[in-house]
Amino acid sequence: MSNLKKEILVYTDGSSFGNPGPGGLGIVLLYLINGEEKKKMKFYEGYKLTTNNRMELLAVIRALQLLNDNAYLLPITIYTDSKYVSDAFNKKWLDKWISKSFKNVKNSDLWRQLITLLPNFKNIKFVWVKGHNNNFYNELSDKLAKFAASKANKIDEGYLKSLD
Repeated sequence: MSNLKKEILVYTDGSSFGNPGPGGLGIVLLYLINGEEKKKMKFYEGYKLTTNNRMELLAVIRALQLLNDNAYLLPITIYTDSKYVSDAFNKKWLDKWISKSFKNVKNSDLWRQLITLLPNFKNIKFVWVKGHNNNFYNELSDKLAKFAASKANKIDEGYLKSLD
């Protein structure tokens, strides 16, 4: 049995220029062994018309989709500067929304997508970090999200459907 402490840290951020407007998400994934960074991955994606909250939430979804099957048993900490995302888990809002079948819940398409991913991981926790507060990886994910928003080229189908 190994005493190596393996963990994954995920920093996510969403951004939009206007709300709604062009938006982007940024992700930094860190794989640590005994607290030492062994691998780092950056990812970003931009959408022509969306909202900030959708990008915050989609960033978490994309981050989990980027993790491979080996991440199932590892502790995963997701850092976000979005109270919308962190409180949904830490204040159990998501449990209430699920029990009400997401009736009158904004971005229910993304929340439903996220809850289908959660069983793929055994140990996830969400930590809120104050944005723009000199947290290096939070700042990096923010820069990636803003860059992605400035180059937005994808369509947020879920947002467009919500306008109908």
